[in-house]
Amino acid sequence: MTLSNIVVLVKYVPDATGDRKFEADNTVDRVGVDGLLSELDEYAVEQALQIKEKRADEEITVTALTVGPAEAETAVRKALQMGADKAVHVSDEAIAGSDAVATSLVLAKAIEKIGVPELIVGGLASTDGGLSVVPAMLSERLGLPQVTLAAVVETQGDQVRIKRDGDTATEVIGGTLPLVLSVTDQSGEARYPSFKGIMAAKKKPLETLSLSDIGVDAGQVGLDAAWTSVESVTARPPRTAGEIVKDEDGSGATALVEFLASKKFI
Repeated sequence: MTLSNIVVLVKYVPDATGDRKFEADNTVDRVGVDGLLSELDEYAVEQALQIKEKRADEEITVTALTVGPAEAETAVRKALQMGADKAVHVSDEAIAGSDAVATSLVLAKAIEKIGVPELIVGGLASTDGGLSVVPAMLSERLGLPQVTLAAVVETQGDQVRIKRDGDTATEVIGGTLPLVLSVTDQSGEARYPSFKGIMAAKKKPLETLSLSDIGVDAGQVGLDAAWTSVESVTARPPRTAGEIVKDEDGSGATALVEFLASKKFI
């Protein structure tokens, strides 16, 4: 099988170094805070680009796909700057508050709209949700096999082989295209966009789709349709001063052991 199209899934997430907030309905504020392309999704973009570069004799198009508010365009713009060929952004107010189940539905319908590729690549997890389930849900919805949590990726012809690092062993798993692939942050450092890449990205196509464009009813997504929801949110308490164990009379070691034992650290 010739590999001609790769879709890489990217997500716009709140900047982890910023002041992240929740809305009144306990959903993550994605508009009133600084956001960026999820760091873990950068590894997915990198692997998609590496596969394209290693198979230079094939005409491969890499499409970055995201779902989110208008600001989520930032995520696909970054992917275009890194080297993706084009981008698709599904944006609709009704999507706000969607969980992984609804997100996988929107992604699946968007992929069917633009054409199911031979390879779909995603990251380990989103840095805001951390569920690691969307690639598996997407493979089920599209009826495709999945090879997930790859630390090493190799492709040849219609074969994809990965190495997955577990707690006690490393697994080698193979699959046949078309399939869904997800990669971890051990798969290879993501490249920085070059000045040339940043300038070129401005001319690359970016298509925006609504729910009606992909045939998804608004009642199937959003907070009301979510299988999971946040019941309550409590602000993180301010940091307090630590305890100092002094060794003024030679008893410091004993005091330290007693302190650690009282906290059940030893």
